[in-house]
Amino acid sequence: MKELIECYVEEIRSATIEAAEDRAAQIEKFRVRFLGRKGVMNELFEQFKTLPSDQKKEIGIALNQLKNAAMEKVEEFRCYLEQAPTMEHKHDLTLPTDFESIGSRHVLSVTMNEIVDIFSRIGFTVEESVEIEDDWHLFSALNFPPDHPARDMQDTFFVEKQEGRQEVALRTHTSSVQVRVMEHSQPPIRIIAPGRVFRNEAISARAHCIFHQVEALYVDRHVTFADLKQTLLYFAKEMFGEQTQIRLRPSYFPFTEPSAEMDISCNICGGKGCNICKGTGWLEILGCGMVDPNVLEACGIDSKQYSGFALGMGVERMAMLKHQIKDLRLYFENDLRFLHQFDNIV
Repeated sequence: MKELIECYVEEIRSATIEAAEDRAAQIEKFRVRFLGRKGVMNELFEQFKTLPSDQKKEIGIALNQLKNAAMEKVEEFRCYLEQAPTMEHKHDLTLPTDFESIGSRHVLSVTMNEIVDIFSRIGFTVEESVEIEDDWHLFSALNFPPDHPARDMQDTFFVEKQEGRQEVALRTHTSSVQVRVMEHSQPPIRIIAPGRVFRNEAISARAHCIFHQVEALYVDRHVTFADLKQTLLYFAKEMFGEQTQIRLRPSYFPFTEPSAEMDISCNICGGKGCNICKGTGWLEILGCGMVDPNVLEACGIDSKQYSGFALGMGVERMAMLKHQIKDLRLYFENDLRFLHQFDNIV
């Protein structure tokens, strides 16, 4: 019986009045439950009569405490009900203010949205796909030879790698989205593929095992390298300012031929040379090239009638250049001191 009384005491202490309901009715309901003729107190006193004599003193004290607690709670409720109209319209201007911080988009989300918006303005549509990919969409359809280093465990997180079965891995690039679109669409194709990718790399200030990419693909009749160059120039000026210049350097990617790396004039020193651009006046921002005919054929597109270009960039790299961030790890640490620096960007 003592445990039951303690439960009732705790119930009384935690009792409150709901503002959305009739408050007077709530108080009366509470009073009747504990102090009414058929309430809790009367039931407990009836049980008290049947207790052995040696228990009555302790239980009697507990019962009186319970009754007093119920009466005090009823009085507290009634006082609150009398003061409520005044309290609801009274504002104490001396109380300290608790300013709640307002959330904002992460700097990577803002940067990715800006990139997507630039390409959307010239007719590119957004395509997304799965982050766990099979070997065909991740490597084979993109003209990666069987012995290419990217297939090795040192670069790729394999989810399933069994003899005689197609390998499954966390995607290392969003080029797999391009393959899926070309398999199920016919030119003209003009898409942009933003997303998260994974590579088995040591985490440092300039590398991470998780990062984000945005890739673009344009396939149609008579698409040339000149179209690619003009698209890149437009993007660079929109992203980094009208004064930005670009240059293309020969490179190699299995899925494009010819391939190139694109540099922009350093937006920190204006091309004069600084520690950010290592004195060269140029900053590398993306890779690009004309889609290899083998890739088009593997996806069911006639390479004799159609041609196309592709380009890809790292979102973290773009944010580093735009906001002068020097350590990739800051993006993933959720340090509020870092995140609050970008509250005002949209």
